[in-house]
Amino acid sequence: MAQTSTIARGGGSSSAPARRRSHRPPRRSGAFPPRAIPYLLLLPGLLVIAALLLYPLYQMVDMSFHRVGLRQIRPNPQPAEFLGMGNYTQVFASDLFWISLRNTVVFAAVTVALTLLAGTLVGLLLHRLGKKMSTFLIVGIMAAWATPPTATAIIWKWLFDADAGVVNWALNLLPDGLATALLGRADWSGEPWLNSATTIYLVLIVAVVWASFPFIAVSVLAGLKSIPSELFEAARVDGASPFTIFRRVTFPLLKPVFSVLLVLSLIWDFKVFTQLYVLAGGTTNREAFNLSLWAYTEAFSAPPKMGFGAAIAVVLTVIMLLITAVYVRQIVRTEDVR
Repeated sequence: MAQTSTIARGGGSSSAPARRRSHRPPRRSGAFPPRAIPYLLLLPGLLVIAALLLYPLYQMVDMSFHRVGLRQIRPNPQPAEFLGMGNYTQVFASDLFWISLRNTVVFAAVTVALTLLAGTLVGLLLHRLGKKMSTFLIVGIMAAWATPPTATAIIWKWLFDADAGVVNWALNLLPDGLATALLGRADWSGEPWLNSATTIYLVLIVAVVWASFPFIAVSVLAGLKSIPSELFEAARVDGASPFTIFRRVTFPLLKPVFSVLLVLSLIWDFKVFTQLYVLAGGTTNREAFNLSLWAYTEAFSAPPKMGFGAAIAVVLTVIMLLITAVYVRQIVRTEDVR
């Protein structure tokens, strides 16, 4: 009897590991390695990106090394002449390159700064308002952001029209003494805002900031909603001013949000085209060119020089990549230090 129980106990102890081993899933020889599964899931998206972005980019770069005109795009095209770096040499040798580069960089720097400032202030205001009023204002400002760039440019072109513009009419309503003290003149009738490159870019800055700050404001508001309210309350109890709270609490916690918004704003403002094309009245005012408008002019004005225009576009792309890469690298370094 004792022997039987001993055998039973021994059999029970030997069967337990067998049961544990039986729960292990069988290993499939044809299954993908676990590390490869995320890449396989990303593959369809990468193929779509390659088809919609990388292939056109390759075509643009390839075109920039050739002479491409009407003979190369008509029904029976002739082979494009390979120029090597000839188009790029012509780009950097042109006086329009330096004018366009100056306009592009100055406009982007001023517009990005004003857009981030206005968007941040509006985002802070929305955070302090009640739910109903905040929702009402968000819907209103997002209507400006959702307006197509062409419609935005037409609206602002009408507002700054020399003869029937609202801006000139409003400036004439100011008292003569106040207008002279602030603006240097009292009569603004017929002021041609859109004839000079300087005033064209002033109007362009206003138009782009007006259409861009709502996205910044809503993004900042979303970031503020993620910060615990106890942190703000503790700072107020300690006697911190609103500016100190923003500098010591809000900005450090929202720095990743501001970093992304800065990079996106730089990319968007560096390649502004539609608004400038409408405000400048086409491609006649060469002093008002930025790199995007210059590339379009060379590629599609008669006689079209598409290879030359593609070279300008490649230069613009490289400049944007360098600026964003330097800033993104700085962001990564800052996060690594933390």
